[in-house]
Amino acid sequence: MKTRTLGPRGPRVSAIGLGCMGMSQSYGGSFDETESLATIHRALELGVNFLDTADVYGPYVNEELVGRAIRGRRDEVFLATKCGLRSGAGAPPDGRDGSPEHIRNACDASLARLGVRTIDLYYLHRVDPKTPIEESVRAMAGLVAAGKVRFLGLSEVSAATLRRAHAVHPITAVQSEYSLWTRDPEKEVLAACRELGIGFVPFSPLGRGFLSGNVRSVDPLPADDFRRGLPRFQGENLGRNLALVDRLADVARPKGCRPAQLALAWVLSRGPDIVPIPGTKRRRYLEENVAAVDLALSPADLAAIERAVPPSEVAGERYPADRMATVNR
Repeated sequence: MKTRTLGPRGPRVSAIGLGCMGMSQSYGGSFDETESLATIHRALELGVNFLDTADVYGPYVNEELVGRAIRGRRDEVFLATKCGLRSGAGAPPDGRDGSPEHIRNACDASLARLGVRTIDLYYLHRVDPKTPIEESVRAMAGLVAAGKVRFLGLSEVSAATLRRAHAVHPITAVQSEYSLWTRDPEKEVLAACRELGIGFVPFSPLGRGFLSGNVRSVDPLPADDFRRGLPRFQGENLGRNLALVDRLADVARPKGCRPAQLALAWVLSRGPDIVPIPGTKRRRYLEENVAAVDLALSPADLAAIERAVPPSEVAGERYPADRMATVNR
């Protein structure tokens, strides 16, 4: 497995990571713990050492799953988790809580669920509009000083917020959605990361599975699959977006690869400071994703990919309006 650093002076991790969220939520149906554990173990066998979870996934059960998977193998893993979102009784209406008290309590709870003494990379999952980002980061910095956390990250932040946070304590990584059909970070955030020496971690680099070409309709998806409620998977948007995926498949075919592998290789081509974390709960998709790391793209290939999926032709927002409102922009 090739490796990359999160920023020019940051920690070295596998060139791609493994997003673990889907093992416990969002994509519906039953969750096969045996296959999920086997997928994490296979990732480690293949040299994928960057595992990503969050306390809110499940909620809580995803961290417990990851903790079981890495028991006895902690030294093989660069472990990332997140705080700052709450669910259930007593949670804020939009779920966001970046208060220092919550951050400290959440970290202790995550350490217990994961069964580790230290979290390698601790993200603020979403910026809390009720708490200045400086206060949230100052609390997270206290966790570093206490030895509970090694590096700090932020998820879905604007360039301006990132600069304010980085002035309080060095930020090692920013995690945001980034793929062929979600190019928003190219407007400002990627440039700010590079200016400040911060790594960039794309989640959903395969467009929530859409860029694989395997999702042609929401009808076969489980009733509780959250993609049923995403604008890009609905109505006329779906038809327009399928045309883009079909063009991507046309580019992939002569190269003897799958559209998902081409889409992931494109994300990897965007810079050596980019470490995508495609999520899967099955070993066969994990192995396909890993193979994309070694897929060489020529300038002509990159141009063909850009023509196939131009951002101006992607139809629909990536979230419904209420969820888009929680993204710091």
